Amino acid sequence: MVKKEKEITAIHCQNEYDPLHQVIVVPPDYMKITTVINETQAYYAKDNININKAMEQHALFIKTLEDHGSKVIVLPPKSDLNEQVFTRDIGFVLHDHFFIATMKRDIRKAESSILKNRLDAGQLNYHTFPGTTIEGGDVIIDNNHIWIGLSQRTEQAAVHYLREQFPHMEVTAIPLQENILHLDCTLNILEDKHALIYLDGISKDAYHLLKKHYTFIEVTREEQFHMAPNVLSIGNKKIISLPENKRVNDILTKLGYHIIEVPFSEIIKSGGSFRCCTLPLFRDHS
Repeated sequence: MVKKEKEITAIHCQNEYDPLHQVIVVPPDYMKITTVINETQAYYAKDNININKAMEQHALFIKTLEDHGSKVIVLPPKSDLNEQVFTRDIGFVLHDHFFIATMKRDIRKAESSILKNRLDAGQLNYHTFPGTTIEGGDVIIDNNHIWIGLSQRTEQAAVHYLREQFPHMEVTAIPLQENILHLDCTLNILEDKHALIYLDGISKDAYHLLKKHYTFIEVTREEQFHMAPNVLSIGNKKIISLPENKRVNDILTKLGYHIIEVPFSEIIKSGGSFRCCTLPLFRDHS
């Protein structure tokens, strides 16, 4: 029997922490460090990635999402797209609008085309970014505020474009240090106005600006290397996090969050974790 492909049934995300009901992922069947594109990959390039272990860990991650009420849409992995597991980068939902990202590096541009084909097949509307680049890892939404990381992958022109699309919202650029790949590698917004943050990843001006909005849970350099900010909130204060980041998990537990530890040690070797590996489509804001 051929398994019927799940349809995209709803689009709405107004923050990073409402209950997650529908999400896109891609299994790491062909994941491999080839051209080194960040410092994490440089560290693990010699050992590279154990594909079988990565697939087992990703399958457990999918099961965890489904066990907590998420419908998981799996896009097909392609043998020539070794970074395809990081679906967060190829698109993002801001309220009721779906945006297709414009990838900076040629090695990843085909990933956006696969997403476009899926949306076209479902006759779903989406927006694109003319004449500029932006990747979803640099986009964090918190209701009426959109934070955009200015990185080597996301340009100022993309920020201007989003301001035009959302004139009644605050769209704020956060310049990142050169060694930070995306905003979600140094910042993540949680419920109750808490934020996981690696302070050395942003400027002092950005620090003071964010401090006006959030109570910080600061992560160390070592914890940032192990992707501590890159957790995934799935609603009702539940957070999927790496078991290796024990100190951060303990702090979050004491603050009333329910931590769900999922092994992801192979996938983080390429510089991304749970948030990087999910493209949320629908979060329940009722």
